[in-house]
Amino acid sequence: MFSRLFASTVTAEAHCDLPCGVYDPAQARIEAESVKAIQEKYQGNEDPAFRARAIEIKEQRSELVKHHLSVLWSDYFKAPHFEAYPNLHTLFNDAIKAAGAGGTKGSNDPATGQALLDLIAQIDAIFWETKKAAA
Repeated sequence: MFSRLFASTVTAEAHCDLPCGVYDPAQARIEAESVKAIQEKYQGNEDPAFRARAIEIKEQRSELVKHHLSVLWSDYFKAPHFEAYPNLHTLFNDAIKAAGAGGTKGSNDPATGQALLDLIAQIDAIFWETKKAAA
């Protein structure tokens, strides 16, 4: 009975889990730029120890790209965004896969790094359109 008396009658809704400003595709882009740079350095160096270390770091950075994209996808973007941008789910899926074993994580070809950056750029454009609309 007391809980009903003291229960809040105001429902608050927020676009994000935290106040907007904590989400940004830049985090994924920075990691993807690092991945591509590592791929380029790998191509220019024949030292086996250097190449082994480059692969390890590139795989770690690729995982970070996947993490940042997944957080953005699940925590920032909401149903109205997916309705307004029907390709958004596919775009995120493609970008996360591009950072995975079939993309930058499994390849030392800088073209895969560029393909990932291109997908992130598309997500970034949509992100900033949604931020402008929310302002």
